[in-house]
Amino acid sequence: MHLPAMDTHQTPPIHIALDDSDEPADVIDALLLGPFAAGLQPAARSARLERVRPDAPLFPVGASATRTAAGNGRRAVLAEGKGWTLRAMCWSDACATVTVVAETDELAASVLAQAIDGACEPVPDDGLTIPIAFWHRRCDGQARRTGRQAAATHWPKIRANYPPAAASALEQVMALRPDEAGGRLLLLHGPPGTGKTTALRAIGTAWRQWCRTEVVIDSEQLYGDAGYLTAVMLGRDEDEDHDGPSGAWRLLVLEDCDELIRDDAKRQAGQALGRLLNMTDGLIGQGLKLLVAITTNEPLGVLHPAIVRPGRCMAEIHVGPFSRSEAAEWLGAGNGGPAVSTVPAGGATLAELYALRGTVNPVRARELRSVAGMYL
Repeated sequence: MHLPAMDTHQTPPIHIALDDSDEPADVIDALLLGPFAAGLQPAARSARLERVRPDAPLFPVGASATRTAAGNGRRAVLAEGKGWTLRAMCWSDACATVTVVAETDELAASVLAQAIDGACEPVPDDGLTIPIAFWHRRCDGQARRTGRQAAATHWPKIRANYPPAAASALEQVMALRPDEAGGRLLLLHGPPGTGKTTALRAIGTAWRQWCRTEVVIDSEQLYGDAGYLTAVMLGRDEDEDHDGPSGAWRLLVLEDCDELIRDDAKRQAGQALGRLLNMTDGLIGQGLKLLVAITTNEPLGVLHPAIVRPGRCMAEIHVGPFSRSEAAEWLGAGNGGPAVSTVPAGGATLAELYALRGTVNPVRARELRSVAGMYL
């Protein structure tokens, strides 16, 4: 495919080669880039959308699609009009990217606004769900943010699932506002199965009026790639759609960061620990409405001292197991619940209590070992 340039001093000649390794969607990409690269439609506008309606055409009313391609979890559409070309790419997770090239920037902006008008489902405001975004680093190195609605976790319904000391501390955190916090870092530590993740969901629910919750799926990649870290810290572009209140704070959740924040983290992970700390109170974190929540299974004694120095943490909470007496009370021993004798002497985690109560009944298949006799 050869696309002649209008003015070789401004736009170079473009050659696009297609072979049997390309897909129909790649052809649509080329057809979009053609008029832009040739200078026929030199202005471009784009938007990323979430919660896209299944029946949304993603192009203006009155226009028609000239190319469509579907497969591999995505659907691509090319539409054209007087002075403009549009490509919409929609993924199976109800996210989409709409790009318009046009003769003028005003026309590109107008066509884009018409294309995305009413294309997204409204955000539910029934208190049953909260918007949560998930970050990951794509194969091409770009940061990708995907949003969805998650079930809200209301604190009064789960407070009994935490030992008194942890419950009291978590309750204080949920009542905080950013101007009242003594730091930007929230640290939850304790053994597995104690409810740290559920506690973070409850915090996200309690803060939903002023703070958006965002989870980094691949936190081990975050601090090894400065570009990825910067993209996540800055969040989405201002012209992109997002859930939550306008100008809201963001709670960035990093789970199971054991290797990152141990006492030997500086030696093992290089600059990763320093980048984490700079997110909360360094120069790169200044001016950002960003809070960072970290969970770890490591005990406090093995964490790097810099993590818990005064002024850095808004809260450092040990979410531990129930004592034996607390566990017996949670189980309802003596009131039809399991006997106290079923609780280990050292207490039990929340996950272990659910198992003792029989709420969780995993399917098991155990190996049957035959007993060897005297003769082989």
